[in-house]
Amino acid sequence: MKRYIALLRGINVSGQKKIKMADLKQTLENSGLQNVKTYIQSGNIVFDSEIIETDMLQDKIHNAILNDFAFEVPVLVKISSQLEMILTANPFADEVEENRLYFVLLKNPPVQSLVDEFNEVNFVNEDFSITNACVYLCCKNGYGNAKLNNNLVERKLKVQATTRNLKTMQKLIEMTKDS
Repeated sequence: MKRYIALLRGINVSGQKKIKMADLKQTLENSGLQNVKTYIQSGNIVFDSEIIETDMLQDKIHNAILNDFAFEVPVLVKISSQLEMILTANPFADEVEENRLYFVLLKNPPVQSLVDEFNEVNFVNEDFSITNACVYLCCKNGYGNAKLNNNLVERKLKVQATTRNLKTMQKLIEMTKDS
């Protein structure tokens, strides 16, 4: 058994794609995942599985949600050490208040030419840094007011992504350590 973190994109946001976490937990357990735990209502899940390929787990979770709730939800599966490396590599960690840091986790590495184009764009009170796994955001006026958001990152880099704040990233890593 290995412990994983699943991040769902776009559930329970502005009344869209509503899923109760108890129902989601049941769906995932019914699909064969074990020790399923959720964190807040935005689709953060820690679970155990014997499956070692994250692509297979992403498909399993996607299909279980599609079957039980009848809507498409992009799914990203990571292991704790991947999130820990993303946090450690954060170029803005020492520069700003923690509540201004966001992580746009990328499903696939972006094409370099798109990264180069994106790096030419400037946003007032918003800084970013792009890696193969994450776009680090420093939103000095908060994420809710940011022009640089998940939808823009997906559109510009042509990859699926989901965004989490620092507190959520830290909590998910902590949850993987719990037995």
